[in-house]
Amino acid sequence: MLGSTRMMAEELDRAVRREVYDAVMETGRPPTAPEVAGSLGVSLGDIQASFERLAAARVLVLQPGTAEILMANPFSAVPTPFMVEAGGRLYFGNCIWDALGIPAMLKRDAIVGASCGCCGLSMHLEVQDGRLQPAEGVVHFAIPARRWWEDIVFA
Repeated sequence: MLGSTRMMAEELDRAVRREVYDAVMETGRPPTAPEVAGSLGVSLGDIQASFERLAAARVLVLQPGTAEILMANPFSAVPTPFMVEAGGRLYFGNCIWDALGIPAMLKRDAIVGASCGCCGLSMHLEVQDGRLQPAEGVVHFAIPARRWWEDIVFA
C-alpha cells in the first residue's frame, strides 16, 4: 500500500508541475492552488501537499507561510526588476539569470529589462534565435550559484 501511495503522489506531483508550468508560460503568472485543484479535479488539500513536496524538491518556492507559489523558476509570481517581454506577454524573472532563462524555456525571442549590475543604469537586453545580442553592461551575481538555495528568496 505504501508503494502505491508513493506512486500516486509522484504522479500527482508530475501533473501539478506540468499544470503550473503550462499555466505560467501561457499567462505569465503561476496559478493558485485552487486553480490547479480545479484544473486537475483534485482536492485543494492534495494540491497544497503536492506544492509542499515540489517546494521540498526545489521545483517551486512557496510564499512564506502559505501554500501559494512565489517562484516556479525561472518565473516569479510577483513583479521584479527583471521583466521579460516574449510572445506578446510580460513575465518576471527572479534575477538576471532567471530572466535570461525565460526566453530559453519559452524558445522565443525576448526583450529583457533589467539594470546594470555595475552602475545600476537601466538595461534592455535582446535575445534572438536563442542568443543574447551584444550589449554594454555587467551581469552581477551577488552570491555564488552553489549558495542560491541557502536563501533563495533573498538570493
